[in-house]
Amino acid sequence: MQSFAPALLSNSVGWEIEQNLWPIDREPGMDCPQYDPFVSMTHALMERRKEAPKPCVCCFLWVSPYQIAHYVIGSVYAVGLDEQTITNPQVGISPVWWEVKEGCEAEGINGFMFSTIGVSDGMTMSTEGMRYSLPSRDLIADSIETVTMAQHYDGNISIPGCDKNMPGCLMAALRHNRPTILVYGGTIQAGIRHVDCPALGYKKGDTVNIADAFESFGAYKTGQISDEERFDVVRHACPGRERAVEFLGMSLPYSASIPAVYPEKTQECFRAAKYMKNLLAKDIKPRFVSFKRSLASTRHCPLWGHPLTVDDFQTISDRTPYLADLKPSGRFVTEDLHKAGGIPALLKYLLNHTDLIDGSQMTVTGRTLAENLEDVEELKFGEGEQQVVMPIEKPIKPTGHLTILRGNLAPGSAVAKLTGKEGLFFEGVAKCFDVEADFYPALERGEIKAGQVVIFRYQGPKGSPGMPEMLGPTGAIMGAGLGKSTCLITDGRFSGASRGFIIGHVTPEAHLGGPIALVEDGDKITVDAHKRTIDWHVSEDVRAARQAALAKTGPRPFRVKRGVLLRYARDVAPASEGAYCD
Repeated sequence: MQSFAPALLSNSVGWEIEQNLWPIDREPGMDCPQYDPFVSMTHALMERRKEAPKPCVCCFLWVSPYQIAHYVIGSVYAVGLDEQTITNPQVGISPVWWEVKEGCEAEGINGFMFSTIGVSDGMTMSTEGMRYSLPSRDLIADSIETVTMAQHYDGNISIPGCDKNMPGCLMAALRHNRPTILVYGGTIQAGIRHVDCPALGYKKGDTVNIADAFESFGAYKTGQISDEERFDVVRHACPGRERAVEFLGMSLPYSASIPAVYPEKTQECFRAAKYMKNLLAKDIKPRFVSFKRSLASTRHCPLWGHPLTVDDFQTISDRTPYLADLKPSGRFVTEDLHKAGGIPALLKYLLNHTDLIDGSQMTVTGRTLAENLEDVEELKFGEGEQQVVMPIEKPIKPTGHLTILRGNLAPGSAVAKLTGKEGLFFEGVAKCFDVEADFYPALERGEIKAGQVVIFRYQGPKGSPGMPEMLGPTGAIMGAGLGKSTCLITDGRFSGASRGFIIGHVTPEAHLGGPIALVEDGDKITVDAHKRTIDWHVSEDVRAARQAALAKTGPRPFRVKRGVLLRYARDVAPASEGAYCD
């Protein structure tokens, strides 16, 4: 094993396959299906093996030490390495605070920063830009995979933030399978309301977050709050979310809950370099950390080599109690969870009192989950103790908030996001929108009423394209006071900040001719989360007539004509399979 076999930059290598070919010897198997083909180029240079050329049994890749010696070395000297540092491990950093590179160098690791992209869901919500949010997950994964593999890096440290950035980095890690640490950029710090808002039941001094900003729009448009009250929310919602990855063991303890503005977040960047050195030494790779038993808790992460269906999520949800009283449906924010002990305290409690946590799971610290928690104090309950997390015997809800629905409106599947506060059954009449922008004037005109099932279609991976989040509409509906009396159904997605009686991920999507495309205003729809059904009540004759009319129009053209969204629309998998491109 090459514990510290650093990979040198190879962007200027002139590959001449016919000269001095040096084979990479790998055993076939999980470590080398398609994406783990390279040994360190520096290792190749230093050993200068003279064996007869033969391809890797898995990858059929060849490396020429002659070319490494004559082309690559010039590149690495140009970026500041010398004879003493040239054989140190090199880790790609994408994109990060300067402290991570400093921390790497302090540990004898050459840190090379490179950039990927990051789409802000908060800034693109309810705009055409939101169509780029989910595709950005694949672009992030593609870009990190590309640089890591092309540059032959030994490892990667990524600092993502927001919903698609973290799974994008995780997808890349599972592809390139080099030692990886994800340092979450930091949870957003809660804001403070500066004025009373009696119409919504808030007072000066209460906390406020970004979800409140979206809900304030609906309250303002329906005349419930003043412009001053609305702007108080908007101004203070973001003064300064990624718990799943910490549960997976792919980030350091407390990474998910440390607010971005806390000094501990900067310290974490330095600690990441220390643990990266350990990962390199022990050759601990992402696929060893993220087995299926741990990587099964988020809707945004298609698995590398592990089949996972929507029904698996139902199985997990059925046995996972809803314990954390966190926004948008609860009282507290992630910063409060951090003050209560963070994810480690919650994990320690679950490990000691339930069978939900596998303590033997490896993590990026090089220790198992249970070993990481040895010195952690578990959550305490009772008077005077933390109130963020409820005890297992008194959960907010005995099962999780995700429910997989099926019926003649969603013969593939649909995903309901219900905490239980909204109820488990809804019956109403359809109010359909093919374009999100048409919804807001309708809300302002008073056309959205109690008892309606508001349908947003052609918002799926292919139809939009990009499967945008519907936080704008859900926030506006909640703010308008209709959150408990309406239902929202879409073939698009929802934000983590969305709440209400909401169902998304409807498949087949409207663009592919799914039943949701045939619904008309006034049609009766029922959702029964207890029975896990979602049904559209029209006669077979009516359904057949609408289907025939839709078929006459021919295949629906994509809404875009060129660029990344067109490529995404052509290649993307259905929402029920992760809406990813491969």
